Amino acid sequence: MDALADILQPYKEIVGSIAAFVTIGQMFSGSFICWDIYKQGSTRGIGIMPFLGGVVMTILNLQYGYILRDDTMIQVNMFGLALNIIYVMIYFNYSQQKVKVWAQIGLAGAVSAALIGYAQTEDPKLVETRFGTIITAFMFYLIASPLFGLKEIIQNKSTEGMPFPIILSGTVVTFMWLLYGIILRNKFLVVQNVVALVLCASQLSLFVIYPSKPKGKDKSKVKAKKTE
Repeated sequence: MDALADILQPYKEIVGSIAAFVTIGQMFSGSFICWDIYKQGSTRGIGIMPFLGGVVMTILNLQYGYILRDDTMIQVNMFGLALNIIYVMIYFNYSQQKVKVWAQIGLAGAVSAALIGYAQTEDPKLVETRFGTIITAFMFYLIASPLFGLKEIIQNKSTEGMPFPIILSGTVVTFMWLLYGIILRNKFLVVQNVVALVLCASQLSLFVIYPSKPKGKDKSKVKAKKTE
């Protein structure tokens, strides 16, 4: 890693700027899913987890920014939090299971409140490392969450419902932060993004193996009409 870090060192500022830029860009990936929801007029086949996960993740990163006293992290995650709240509102508006969505929103709020409360009461000397570990674990959970339906994906031979824009943008983001971690020789950042990159790459491979079924008229219905 040291040899690669030496090679990339002259490009530190460029890599850092690109990493920040694609991170902000990733926050807009949810708009593509919202557009799909709008076109079909419902949330059928689309889960709320990417949006609620985004809300919780930005809240935790916002708290971490305050711990580190990093203004850039605070500003970026305030923007991300606002965007994800809008995504959740759009999802709720088109959902036909509003009680279930309310329950999921309540659970996300409870988890966020509990973790923020922990950060406020933890020993200041330990909170940076421990809270950072919690954020990392939650990030791995979010990235891996689309794989929880792997059995169904294999059975249906379709990735319909998997958030492709979020997965693709997440792959780009983790790759750039991996390069930046190598430049900084930060093993924690490198390991974090290597795992994240592997998870993202494995999900992208599913789109190649099991492409989403095209939305449109059912073929059986078309054939039936032709025989009439």
